[in-house]
Amino acid sequence: MDIAAIHALFTTCNSFTTDTRSIEKNMMYFALKGENFDGNTFTKEALHKGAKYCIIDNPNFKINEQCVVVGNVLETLQKLATYHRQQLHIPIIALTGSNGKTTTKELIDAVLSKQFKTTATKGNLNNHIGVPLTLLSMTSQTEIGIVEMGANHLKEIALLSEIAQPNYGLITNFGKAHLEGFGSEEGVVKGKSELYQFLIKNNQHIFVNSNDHKQVNLTKDYSNVIAYGKDCNLVDTNNGLSMTYKGQSFKTQLTGSYNFSNIQAAIAIGNYFKVSTNQIIEAVSNYNPNNNRSQIISKAGHTIILDAYNANPSSMKAALEHFKQINAAHKIIILGDMLELGSYSEEEHQNMVNLAESLSANLTLLVGPHFNSCTTNKAETFIDFNALVDYFKSHISNLENSTILIKGSRGMALERLIDTF
Repeated sequence: MDIAAIHALFTTCNSFTTDTRSIEKNMMYFALKGENFDGNTFTKEALHKGAKYCIIDNPNFKINEQCVVVGNVLETLQKLATYHRQQLHIPIIALTGSNGKTTTKELIDAVLSKQFKTTATKGNLNNHIGVPLTLLSMTSQTEIGIVEMGANHLKEIALLSEIAQPNYGLITNFGKAHLEGFGSEEGVVKGKSELYQFLIKNNQHIFVNSNDHKQVNLTKDYSNVIAYGKDCNLVDTNNGLSMTYKGQSFKTQLTGSYNFSNIQAAIAIGNYFKVSTNQIIEAVSNYNPNNNRSQIISKAGHTIILDAYNANPSSMKAALEHFKQINAAHKIIILGDMLELGSYSEEEHQNMVNLAESLSANLTLLVGPHFNSCTTNKAETFIDFNALVDYFKSHISNLENSTILIKGSRGMALERLIDTF
């Protein structure tokens, strides 16, 4: 059965899933494989729960004509997503980058949804499975699609671009993220720039931060560039970012000057798609970060900057430099390991220790095997989260009304610390 025929079946289903635990009546089930599971083995369960069609790649699990056997379920999912995207005839905006992807995506969605019916990547479903799922979630009602793309190796953004076929794209920044997979900072630039290469090859549009010299240089010979970054002014305070745009001042619920360029990107895209200035400002002002990204939380008399969604040397350095500017009676720094740095790990963790110690916080706590092996004169180090919690509980009472930065990679799950206050 070809992709067009499978798509015809797809259009008769209410929805789709790759997980039998979420199956509802009349869904299409894709039997993906993982390291520790084979979705084909759940075909019977999927049908029992009401799946209308099951896309499988092991004929031994074909039960009836509702089971469509293909050569490879993942490849079929990706091809189906591309075919579906082509039938929609809508603009797709793709974005990638080392830091700020999810926040920028949500800001763009907040702005554009003021005027359009949008469908955007949910959470961080931004890989070779998440991007196809995002595309398939777009319907005939969708007017603009917003697709976040993540990668930790070369050629991944190229693949995702071929799947999503975006008309517009932007790169938030190039930073020291996933160095283990990309091999070097130059590898990061090359990998993320695969989005540019697709857009240029297909004569599509690129949004470029005019304050980012690397991006400007990479696109200087391309004519379809929409530059941004020169029409906003920033005031960074303890309680969040305040901005001026087109003569109007407004306050956001985001913290950290590193979020300024993320906001600028959303404003530029809203302006390009002719969203009114008032609607843009309203959307940005009302956007409230969640999922442990640059959240400002008040608890037990303390102000907590929770930025534990992810971490790499670039984002952690930015968070620490922002924290340095904050005026507070007591300041506490809590950092968790940065993962996927490979051979750069020891050097980059020591760099962060040195920077943290230079900030003269009342308390600096470092957790994880990488930080635990660093040399430090002022910080307390802990091998794991439980050791950190024990120490934290016994010392936090001595520092009332503290401002606390919590930053670490997703695998460290430092947001758990909030429950200990």
